[in-house]
Amino acid sequence: MAARSINHMIFAGVYPHYINKVERKNRTKAEVDEIICWLTGYTIESLQHQIDTKVDFETFFEQAPKLNENVSKITGVICGYRIEEIEGQLMKKVRYLDKLIDELAKGKTMEKILRK
Repeated sequence: MAARSINHMIFAGVYPHYINKVERKNRTKAEVDEIICWLTGYTIESLQHQIDTKVDFETFFEQAPKLNENVSKITGVICGYRIEEIEGQLMKKVRYLDKLIDELAKGKTMEKILRK
């Protein structure tokens, strides 16, 4: 997906897809929220505000309080791209989130997903 289209994609439009994906695998919205908050530094309340105000991905990550210091531990392939080789910072952040959601849907424990 081109970075330009990701920049303007509304986070609130993708968020329900994350939830649907994991709920089909008997995981929860609360776990999705925990992952997003871990990655971005948002609180549950500030995450909900971002969803309610329908910010795009660019704004969502620009306004994130602090990207987790353990993001470098998120490695591997997602959507055919090796995360470590992605050059665009926004695309890399989006793929970090995609990878974490995938891991949740695949049944990994939260401890492993959150790189504890």
